[in-house]
Amino acid sequence: MLKHCLLGLLLTATTFMSYAEEAQQSASPTNANTAYIIDNLYTFMRSGASKNYRLLGSVDAGTKLTLLSNEENGFIKIKDDKDREGWIETKFVTKTAGLHQQYKTLSSEMSTIQENLRQAQIELPQLQEQNQTLTDQNLQLSAQITKLKTTLEQERTQKEAASSKEKRQLLTYGGAIAFLGLFLGIILTIVLSRRKRYEGWA
Repeated sequence: MLKHCLLGLLLTATTFMSYAEEAQQSASPTNANTAYIIDNLYTFMRSGASKNYRLLGSVDAGTKLTLLSNEENGFIKIKDDKDREGWIETKFVTKTAGLHQQYKTLSSEMSTIQENLRQAQIELPQLQEQNQTLTDQNLQLSAQITKLKTTLEQERTQKEAASSKEKRQLLTYGGAIAFLGLFLGIILTIVLSRRKRYEGWA
């Protein structure tokens, strides 16, 4: 039981490390329009490509963005994770996911792993019961097969014994018939020879 628990924990740790590596590899997104606010600060979103435009709100550090335009006057148009559109300074935008975004990704993936582990723990007793049932069925089938093999072997032995008995009987009958034929032949020969003598004397 302890061995199974250790294997389960090892599998969970390995899976988590794999997810962490994938999250780090995904830090350089393949989508050219995806970007992030740099870590450790927040920036303001404006209605146009200049500080003279009115403020629309702030965007938190590490927020995932969708780029909607090219750079203009040191600003770039974006859409944030709240579906708001506006302009922010280009110097606060990076193509690499920051620690905040990686933490969110890993937290989500960890929650998925924990849910899968919980589900596996729920299903484990059922799987163990199914395994025991299949093991019992396998033992029963093995016993039936062994019994059938024994029965077939007994029938084969009985058939061989019956065949040998029939052969012996045929040999006995054949020998008896041959002896009887020979005996009758000798008697007929004697009878016929005597008959010829008597006819010769007559």
